[in-house]
Amino acid sequence: MNNPTYHSVHNRFKLNGFHLDKDDLCRVAYSFIKEGEAFERPVGIFILDWFDEKEYIEMTTSGTTGAPKKIKVNKQAMVNSALATGDFFDLAPGNKVLHCLPAQYVAGKMMFVRAFILGLDLDFVEPTSTPLERNDETYDFAAMVPLQAQHSLAQLGQIKKLIIGGAKVSSALANELQQVSSAIFETYGMTETITHIAAKRVGEEAFQVLPGITVAEDERHCLVVTAPTITDEAVVTNDVVKVLNENEFIWLGRIDNVINSGGVKLFPEQIEEKLSHKIERRFFIASQENEELGEKLVLAVEGDPFVIDDAAFGELGKYEKPKVVLFIPKFLETPTGKVLRKESLSSV
Repeated sequence: MNNPTYHSVHNRFKLNGFHLDKDDLCRVAYSFIKEGEAFERPVGIFILDWFDEKEYIEMTTSGTTGAPKKIKVNKQAMVNSALATGDFFDLAPGNKVLHCLPAQYVAGKMMFVRAFILGLDLDFVEPTSTPLERNDETYDFAAMVPLQAQHSLAQLGQIKKLIIGGAKVSSALANELQQVSSAIFETYGMTETITHIAAKRVGEEAFQVLPGITVAEDERHCLVVTAPTITDEAVVTNDVVKVLNENEFIWLGRIDNVINSGGVKLFPEQIEEKLSHKIERRFFIASQENEELGEKLVLAVEGDPFVIDDAAFGELGKYEKPKVVLFIPKFLETPTGKVLRKESLSSV
């Protein structure tokens, strides 16, 4: 298919085993909205929105860096993003793919767009934490969040190429994923860039950008993404990075999370990485105001208090060891499951 547009549905596209064209899809959409399961209704709404007369789709940002907001995303830009993903991951018409993400968010919508445009054979299942349970099908491609990958380790060999996004892959999970025979990638992106703009093999350090995208650093050492086929303006992020060249970068952490303790800049994400296989509960590194240091390092752990062995902190540098351990009964989260650090801290 040459230069597909958002009006196009590839003639190899299938949904749950059935060849469907645009009219068929709209009939399925009405059925999902009227009598579908709760997870199917957002799909119905998305399909009708996709084929309406508007050139854009309204989406809500995840709310990780502030209040969630509605943005308008150009449909042709979504098509261009799908083509770039297909090129990067070598997806071909007829490839069997698993869709197990919530359809109300950008990553879930984009799996459908890739299938429509690239002619994929899409199995759409309920987005649970165990999407491969009672499913022995083999897939060429799938996308998951880290929690789903963690709960599906024994079945991941059924997927030839897997992308993981929505949250950072911990080093503990990365170690487990490297034992799986599949090609597994961690992705980097956001709603504003229409899902991922870069990916790296799990265990590697540097992200590689998708075709047609370049990256640079601003004066804060934060990532700036230029993607002319996806967004008219460069996207300036709050992610502190080390740009290796215009096609590769290493992610260091969020500038909003950087802690200045006694003049030393500390990246919570890097400390969390070192602790990821030492503390079995969910946790994060944050700070509290301190008269002497400006900010003191705090370890917040979810659940009831317990004694953490000093050996857990053995890999940490001199300034990286937390001054305080706080136990928080339940972390607060965004709708997509990302931990809200500041809000969780202030809840105790």
